[in-house]
Amino acid sequence: MKYFPALLTEEETGAFYARIQEEFCRVGWGLYAVELKESGQFIGYVGLHEIGFDADFTPGIEIGWRLAAEVHNRGYATEAAKAVLQLAKSHGIECVLSFTAEINKPSERVMQKIGMEKVGTFAHPKLPTASPLSLHVLYRLRL
Repeated sequence: MKYFPALLTEEETGAFYARIQEEFCRVGWGLYAVELKESGQFIGYVGLHEIGFDADFTPGIEIGWRLAAEVHNRGYATEAAKAVLQLAKSHGIECVLSFTAEINKPSERVMQKIGMEKVGTFAHPKLPTASPLSLHVLYRLRL
């Protein structure tokens, strides 16, 4: 969570999980658990999520990932994101967006590796403008 403003509380985590479950029930896709094949160890998630704030590029569908730090730089986010893009296409999704804090170069690199195009930057509306996390890069991929 290095590039997020704070860790989620237990209550916030529960609410986030409920939103993930609701999205699966409503649209048939969402954020998928990622496990290591060899051990079954849960290492995070990769998937699709409806963007939950107003901006000049919303409404839209985000592809995103959060993986445990100990598995960074092993290609898992890229591999899983490519699979999710195929799933998105099979659901008739024509365009996905992705964004992260401008300082989060590892996540931006995943966006580039999966073929996304940088379309700009924006100040995240849910963050204070003085935050070092406020300025975000925005990527798009038409499927």
